[in-house]
Amino acid sequence: METEYLKKCFGNCLAQALAEVVKVRPSDPIEYLAHWLYHYRSIAKAKEEHRQEKVQLKEERDSGLEEADVLDMLKQREDQTQQESEQDHTEPLSAKKAIFTREDTKLLEKEASEQEALPSTSSVILGMPSTESAGQSDRNFEMP
Repeated sequence: METEYLKKCFGNCLAQALAEVVKVRPSDPIEYLAHWLYHYRSIAKAKEEHRQEKVQLKEERDSGLEEADVLDMLKQREDQTQQESEQDHTEPLSAKKAIFTREDTKLLEKEASEQEALPSTSSVILGMPSTESAGQSDRNFEMP
């Protein structure tokens, strides 16, 4: 059980530390081992942080590439739509004039027929007495 715990917690680290103590043969091997383990831990943390940064950067790059692909696809659709609309608007100018002239003529004829159907309002002004009643009212006034 203890060996499993040591393998789980220290793994290859303790074997490397003891090999380093044997190789260097310091005057205080326990202190050297402690410092080596602290140093190993700080290096291991830095490596883990570096690995996490790489993973995060890769994810950001992948999402950026996906966004770029989507933008490219949208731009292609926009260009295609623009080309289609340009093709629709490339009718000959004379044909367009003829269509507009016919439409304008029909519109003017319709407006003219609607105006003919309306009663004449030029002789009647709202709020003013008609000319007949105005003449009568002048007769009712006596001059001094």
